[in-house]
Amino acid sequence: MSKSRKATAALAAAALVATPVAMIAGPAQADGPEQKREFRLAGADVDFKVEKDDGRFDVEVSIDRARPGSRWRVVLRHDGRVFVNSVRRADRDGEIDIDRFRRDTAGADVFKVRVKKVGGGAKERTIRMR
Repeated sequence: MSKSRKATAALAAAALVATPVAMIAGPAQADGPEQKREFRLAGADVDFKVEKDDGRFDVEVSIDRARPGSRWRVVLRHDGRVFVNSVRRADRDGEIDIDRFRRDTAGADVFKVRVKKVGGGAKERTIRMR
């Protein structure tokens, strides 16, 4: 292999290695603060996230690694008022996703999630946004 081919190959290899690192290391692009709570319940992973976006809140709950077909009740509250109260069935990948938007109210906004496996235990988590 000639010197120029070796140099080109080395440069290409370096670029391939450096590109994923640069993509991972970059800052997240968000309009406002984000808070997240993670917990396990009945063998499943639950992520509860609230992010301020364009003057309103994006509220997400995702349940992963649940038994496919299992049923879960999810209750979401904003400043004490229920805005989601539903029973969802885990899909064939064992996932459930809920995504809702809420308007920003005066003062601190308090979001609560209660997740219960139907026929099993329950857990609650709270996120306070300022």
